[in-house]
Amino acid sequence: MPGLVPTAQPARRLPGARRPAPPRAPQPQPVHSALVCVALPSLAVSPVSGQLTGQGMDGYYRDGRRVLSRCELLVAGEEPLVVQGRLTGADRARFVGTMRKIGERGPDPEVHMERLRSADGTEQITFRSSATRPLRLPVELRLGTDLAELGSVAAGFPGPGLQATVHGSGLRWSGPGVHAVVSATPGPADALALAGLLRWELDLPPGACRTIELRAGLERDNGGPGGAPGNHRLPGEARIPGPRTGPVAPRTRGDGPPRPWSAARLECDDHRADALLAGSLDDLHGLLMRDPAAAADLYLAGGFPWRCGLAPVEALWAARMLLPLGTRLAAGTLRALARGQQAAPGTDFGRIPGSLRDAGPHAPPSCTGIEATLLFPVVLAEARRWGLPDRETERLLPAAERCLRWLMIITDPRGSSPRGYVPDPAPGGPYRCETQAHAHRAALLGADLLDAFGSFDAAALRDWADDLRTRFRTDFWPDDGAGGRPAALLTADGRPVPHLASTTASLLDTGLLGGGALAPGLLDAAQTDQLARLLGSPAMDSGWGLRGLSAKESGYNPFGHRSGAVRVHETAIAAAGLAAAGHERTAGVLTKGVLAAAESFGYRLPEMYAGEQRTAASAPVPHPAACRPAAVAAAGAVHILVALAGLRPDVPAKTVSVRPPGTAPLGALQLTGLSVAEQPFAVRISRLGTGVVETAADGLRLGS
Repeated sequence: MPGLVPTAQPARRLPGARRPAPPRAPQPQPVHSALVCVALPSLAVSPVSGQLTGQGMDGYYRDGRRVLSRCELLVAGEEPLVVQGRLTGADRARFVGTMRKIGERGPDPEVHMERLRSADGTEQITFRSSATRPLRLPVELRLGTDLAELGSVAAGFPGPGLQATVHGSGLRWSGPGVHAVVSATPGPADALALAGLLRWELDLPPGACRTIELRAGLERDNGGPGGAPGNHRLPGEARIPGPRTGPVAPRTRGDGPPRPWSAARLECDDHRADALLAGSLDDLHGLLMRDPAAAADLYLAGGFPWRCGLAPVEALWAARMLLPLGTRLAAGTLRALARGQQAAPGTDFGRIPGSLRDAGPHAPPSCTGIEATLLFPVVLAEARRWGLPDRETERLLPAAERCLRWLMIITDPRGSSPRGYVPDPAPGGPYRCETQAHAHRAALLGADLLDAFGSFDAAALRDWADDLRTRFRTDFWPDDGAGGRPAALLTADGRPVPHLASTTASLLDTGLLGGGALAPGLLDAAQTDQLARLLGSPAMDSGWGLRGLSAKESGYNPFGHRSGAVRVHETAIAAAGLAAAGHERTAGVLTKGVLAAAESFGYRLPEMYAGEQRTAASAPVPHPAACRPAAVAAAGAVHILVALAGLRPDVPAKTVSVRPPGTAPLGALQLTGLSVAEQPFAVRISRLGTGVVETAADGLRLGS
């Protein structure tokens, strides 16, 4: 046959012919330019045109499976001219277009289209006529899918297109144990399975409108190989167990999880802050998921597209940062993670499972499970201060005790850690700066928690933390002749590696104790002041937030996700910690930088963005592999804004302290709809930095 080359002979290239290009390796698919509607476990991803082309990440997804990859609209054989495409909520998008070649007699289009898309797999396409004569619109929808897994599509490995069959008022595609179904109302005049085509002839009287509604759904065979809803797993996620089920109905906002936080609202002199808080809470709602093992327990997925499931560290950080809006999310997250805690005897007893993650050019991968294990008792202790009832705290206390027991075993100098530090990721080191900060915070807040419930183990935790502080201030602070700086890590043989990274912000986050007091930090006052100067320097502050690695370090890469890119939640941790330590101006500069970045990103902050230096005419540059929306970015935005009120509650003691920054970096503000002691709380901060509590639970006293 023409074009075929016998296998026994090499292909001969004709003179002047181009050499065939080598096959391209699949590439991760960026999402920063897409409109992503999120209401997990449902997603809809499209370009601003609204056309699902089957390219890249385009499609409707349900439970980690691409239900529809192609949905192209043609009117009279032409694509509509889309003049606007935008998100109207975390789970909804609206596209507006006009049609030509419908017989217009002048330059103004007489027919326009509105396309409303929801993450749950529904789409309404409405045509409106401004013509003075009746029109007939030939409408076509070209549909297709590969039923590929979300993780494969995101990594650049889409599946082959499947053949459709006519099914009721639409089409159906089948794979092993799973089926995609698209139905339409009104039913099409023609349905061509071979071409994946639905056709209508719409009569449009003068001034009238007509609507076509599509619904894309996923069906699974009972016990088939397709798996259960929520059972998909992407790189870096914890596995979520769940029973196998039959057909899955598309999710709508009405049957999704209710928001497990209060309806917080911000009114600020800088109105960008109001928009950022509202947009971030909307994104977080889209990422909210139920635990299949206990539907009442809710947690936040890590983010789209890489972590659309339970990622323990991200879930805990997000829950902690949302504590000013209530404790229900924290309790659900803690219960979900406690079910997967290591229960087998051994050195891992009490540890929360987690995957390895890249740590940049100067260190081996770190372990998310170690960070999650150390964060668990911190979230529980602080949730109690914000108002988690004692019965809920006591229910989770055994899991927190197991985490703390793991900490004491792993740092026993007679065992695998002769230096008494927490090794990360493996026994024998290295010993990371931020890991010691997490461990120190866990020990002190854990001891505070155990004291409250009469445990005798609290004293040993405090003694360990005191000893850690003494050694850390010497071992992790090499003198460089300019005041020193924290080492990023100690090698297995105790050698400090002095690269300056944004992870040092964890040294400023000491945690909340009773009476509105913060736990002591690993650094002394002079070291804290020096760290504040370093974080506020141009080498670390990009103008949009903290770089992951100082621009002066070898290996700096503005797109390096652990070696130079700005990570929103680390900047939020730094800003809140700096303000609490008295470095309010530096904290204010970082807060304003994140706010400026948020405006550029339409108030949907990605997980990270390039650490390029901000200039007068520049905008933050998206990172091609960042999650967006991302739980820690959205929760970090809430954290950095609520920190402007300086709230420090102690619900067991029936007090709350309000210590806002005196610099009032965003001017006057009012926060309403917060939650302290599970009751509404509102506070107003003046332009002079003074705070007034406007609403609080009965019996709650204002502390010093």
